[in-house]
Amino acid sequence: MGERRGPRLFTIPPHRAFADALVAGLIRRFGDDPLGLARGLVLLPNNRAKLAVTNAFVRARGGALVLPRLVAIGADDLGEAIGAALDPADAADPPPPAVSVLGRRMILARLVKQAKPALDTAEAVRLAGELASTLDQLIVEEVDPGRLAELDLGDLTEHWREALELFRVVLDHWPAELARMGRIDSSARRVILLRRLEERWGQGGPAGFVCAAGITDAAPAVAALLGRIAKLDNGLVVLAGLDRAMEEVEWQALGPHQPHPITGRTARSIEVHPQFHLKQLLSRMGFARDDVALWPDGSDHDASAARGRTIATALAPADYTARWTELRPQQRQLAGVRIAELSSPAEEAQAVALALREAVEDRGRTAALVTPDRALARRVSAHCARWGLDVDDSAGRPLSITPPGTLLTAIIEAATDRFAPLALLTLLKHPLVRAGERRGAWLEGVRRLDRSLRGPRPAPGLDGIEAHLGDRTGAWWAELRPLLDPLAASFGDGAAPLPVLIAALRNAASALAGEDAWSGPAGRAAADLLTELEAEAALGPANVTPQELAPTLRLLMDEIAIRPPQGGHPRLAIYGLIEARLQSADLMILSGLNEGVWPGSTAPDPWLAPRIRVALGLPGLERAIGVAAHDFGQGLGAPNVLITRSRRDARAPAIPSRLWLRLAAMAGDEFDRARDRRLEGWSRLIDDGGTPQPAARPAPNPPAALRPLAMSVTQVDRLKADPFAFYAHRILRLAALDPVDADPTAAWRGTAVHSVLERWARDTGCRVDALGPLAIEMLGDPGTHPLVRALWQPRLLAAVEWIAQRMADEQKAGRKVLAAEGNGMATIAGIELSGRFDRIDLLPDGMLAIVDYKTGKAPSAAAVRAGFSMQLGLLGAIAEAGGFASITGKAGAFEYWSLAKNRDSSFGSVSTPVDPNGKNDRIITSEFVDRARAVFAEATTRWLTGDEAFVAKLHPEYAPYAEYDQLMRRDEWYGRDN
Repeated sequence: MGERRGPRLFTIPPHRAFADALVAGLIRRFGDDPLGLARGLVLLPNNRAKLAVTNAFVRARGGALVLPRLVAIGADDLGEAIGAALDPADAADPPPPAVSVLGRRMILARLVKQAKPALDTAEAVRLAGELASTLDQLIVEEVDPGRLAELDLGDLTEHWREALELFRVVLDHWPAELARMGRIDSSARRVILLRRLEERWGQGGPAGFVCAAGITDAAPAVAALLGRIAKLDNGLVVLAGLDRAMEEVEWQALGPHQPHPITGRTARSIEVHPQFHLKQLLSRMGFARDDVALWPDGSDHDASAARGRTIATALAPADYTARWTELRPQQRQLAGVRIAELSSPAEEAQAVALALREAVEDRGRTAALVTPDRALARRVSAHCARWGLDVDDSAGRPLSITPPGTLLTAIIEAATDRFAPLALLTLLKHPLVRAGERRGAWLEGVRRLDRSLRGPRPAPGLDGIEAHLGDRTGAWWAELRPLLDPLAASFGDGAAPLPVLIAALRNAASALAGEDAWSGPAGRAAADLLTELEAEAALGPANVTPQELAPTLRLLMDEIAIRPPQGGHPRLAIYGLIEARLQSADLMILSGLNEGVWPGSTAPDPWLAPRIRVALGLPGLERAIGVAAHDFGQGLGAPNVLITRSRRDARAPAIPSRLWLRLAAMAGDEFDRARDRRLEGWSRLIDDGGTPQPAARPAPNPPAALRPLAMSVTQVDRLKADPFAFYAHRILRLAALDPVDADPTAAWRGTAVHSVLERWARDTGCRVDALGPLAIEMLGDPGTHPLVRALWQPRLLAAVEWIAQRMADEQKAGRKVLAAEGNGMATIAGIELSGRFDRIDLLPDGMLAIVDYKTGKAPSAAAVRAGFSMQLGLLGAIAEAGGFASITGKAGAFEYWSLAKNRDSSFGSVSTPVDPNGKNDRIITSEFVDRARAVFAEATTRWLTGDEAFVAKLHPEYAPYAEYDQLMRRDEWYGRDN
C-alpha cells in the first residue's frame, strides 16, 4: 500500500468482500512485524462484524496468528471492550455508572403512568421504550432537550401537542431520578467516553495502529473520534461502500442544504439515499469526499468492478434516474445476479432453501441468506433441517416465542383466566412441563383431564375444576393442585406489586418445569429477565393487575433476541440486515424484497412530530430506508447473488420493494433475462403431489357378524339418512369429542333443560309451582355457562312458566303424568330397539300420550311423511310392547312440546306429526306406530340384518350433522355427480 499524505481515509467498494479486503490490507501494512498486528486496535460496528473479520484473518493466514484487538463500538459493554484506552482506571473524573436499561424503562413507565393515569401498565411500558429511544437520539445527537421549550409549535395538531407536552413532563422529572440514583444514561456515558478518547488521542495516539472499519454511525461523538483516527500517524478509517464515482451534482443534492438566501426555506435532504448517512459522517468528521481514497487491496471473494457501477447506477437519486434511458446495454448487465419471483412466502422460503442446498453441494462454496423477514428466515431454516443442514438465524428469535418464553406466558394466562380449561391445558401440555422421564406419565394425566374438561366451561378457579371432576380427580390431580395453588393465591383479582407477581411466576415455572425452564440460551435469558425485572420493578408503577402482566412481559421478551450458539453449518448462514454488514459469501441471497419488509415500514415516533424532529436536528425517520438501501447495495456486491420476493404476503398481494423496482427499471430486459426460471419451477414442483385423485363416495360393506343387532330410537334417522355415519359411530365406534371450553350448543341446552324437567318429575311429581324454582337453581349453579346465564335465562324462565301453566291445564282436563325421563327396550324386526322418553301421560280415554321436549323447533310433517323423525312412533311401539316398566296401553297421542320462541314473541307450543283423520297430510294417529315399525323394519332389514353397503350421505337433506364429514372426505365427492 503506497503512502499517502493527508488523512488516512479509505473506502472499500461494495463489489469487494469487505472483511477479506480489509484484512489483506492490514496484513500487508502491519504483518511483517510479528507483533505489528497484535499491537493494533480495530474498531468495528458490531459483534457480528468482529466475527467476520476474525474469520477473514483465519482465511488469510490459515494458521496461528496473533490478532489485533477487535472492538465493537456499538456493543453495550463499550468501556470494558476498549478497556484502559477508553475508560482508564486512573481518570481524574470518571463518568458515573450508567442506569440499567430495564431500570430506566421502569422509571420512565412510572413517570408516563403518573402523567396519564388512565394508561395500563403494558402501554406505559411500551411508551417508555419509545420515549427511551427518542431520549437516546437526543443524547447521541447531542441535542439539548431544553430546546423543546424554545420551539414554535405553530399549527401543530392537538395530538402532537399533547404528546410533546407529556414528553416535556417526563423529561423534567427524569434528571432528578438520575441524580437520586447517582447514575446517567448509558448513551450519555458512551458519548462522554468517546469524547474523552478523542481528546486523549488528540494529544497522542496509542502505540499500535488504530483502524476504524465499516462504521456508518454518523453520531457527532463517533464522527469526531473517526476524524481524530484519520489524522493519527498510525490511524486508518475504512468506510464501506462510499460512492466516489457519483457526480458532484448528485452528491450535493443529497443534502443537508443551507437555507435559501431569499425565501429562507431549506430544501429537504434525501435521507432515503444509501449514501446520505456516509456523506453526513464525512461532513461531521471534517472531511470531503475527495479526501477518501480507494482501498487498494482485494480478495478472491470479490465481484467485478462492473457490478459496483451497476449498484451505484441502480441506487442513484430519484431526480437523476432519467439518465437510465441513455445507458448502453453493457451498462445494464446483471452478470452473476439471478432473480426469482415466487407466488407466496412459503414458495419463496422453499426456493431459498433449495438454493442453499445447491450451493453446499459444491465443495468449499459458501452461501448466506440476508433478509429482514424473520418469519421467512425461520421457514428457510426449517426447510434446510429436512435435509440435515443446520442453519440457524444469526439475528435470533424473540424470547417470547422460545419454549421458556411461551411457558411464562402460558402460566400468566392460566392464572389470569382463573384456570379456564383451554388456558390450563395449554400450560399443562407445554413441552417443558415435566420434561424428561416423567413426561409420559404426566401426559397421560393431562389427557384424562382433557377428556373430562370437554364441553362448556366449569366454574372458575381450581375449586371449580375439582368440583367438575368429582371423584375423577385421582392421584394425578392431587400432585398437580399443590403446584398451582400458590400461583392462584398470588394472582388474585386486584392489583399487586410487580415483584410479588414475578416471584409467583418464577416459582410456578420452577415447580412445573424445574431446571428445564431456565436451561439453554433462552432459559438463561428468561431467568435473567425475571431476576432483573424483580429487582428493578420497585422503580416502576406501584401496582400491576394480573391481566396487565402478560402483555407487559411479552413486550419485554419480544425485544430480547435469542441468538443460536456457534456450531451450525460451516458454509451456510442466515443473517439479519445488521448481522450481514461486512459479511461475505460466494452466494448471497437477498430475500424479502417487498415494500414494508426491505426496506421496512418506518415506525412513527409517538413523542415528537416529524417537524419537531427536523427543528431539533434529529435524523428523519426515513433514514432507516437509506441504511436498508445501503445494506442492499453491499449484499448485491457478492460474486453471485440471488434476489427473491413473493408476489403476496400472508394476507394480500405484496408491493415489490422500491429497490427491486429500481433494479428492474435500470436493467430493463436484462432483469427479465436474469430470472431463474429453473429455481422458480423447482420450488413449485418439490411438494407437487401431481393431479389429485378425488375419493369416491365411501360405501363400506362390513360382514354380518360386525353389524349391530341393537340400537336406540335416536339412531334410526342416522341409519336411514347417512348410513356411513351410523357405520362410523356404531361399528367403528368413533365419536366426536366436544371442544374444550365450548360455547353451549343446542344439544347442551337441551340436556340442561331435560335435567331440570327430570328433577321436576322425580322429586315433585310434576307439581306446577315447583318447576320455576328448579330452573332458577340450575341457572344459579356456578357450573352453568355465563353465556347461558346472561342470554338464556329470560327465555328459559318464560318457557318453563309456559310448561307449568300447560301442565296445570292438562291436569284439570283429566290428563295424568305416568312417568318422566325413563328408559325401555323392545325387540322389533329382530333388533333390540331401546329408547328414552321425556314423558308419558295417561289420557282421560286410557290411551298413552308420548311427549318429547324440544328446546328448538319440532320436526316437520314433511320429514315424518318421508319416513324420518319417527322417534315418537318408535317410543309408542316400545310402550305397546311393554318395554317401559309399569307402563302398558296403546299409544294414542304423540306430542312435541317446543320451548322455542313463537312469532308473537311468546314461548312454548305443542305440535304433533299425526292427526286422527290425516288432515294437513299428516299420518293418521292410529296408523303412526305401525308406520314407525314398518320404517324401522325396512331400514334394519337393509343394513343390519341384510348386506347393503353403508353409503355416505344417502339422504343429505335429513343428515344435517357433520361429525363424520372429514372421515368420509365429503368435500372430495359431494356434488361431483351433478
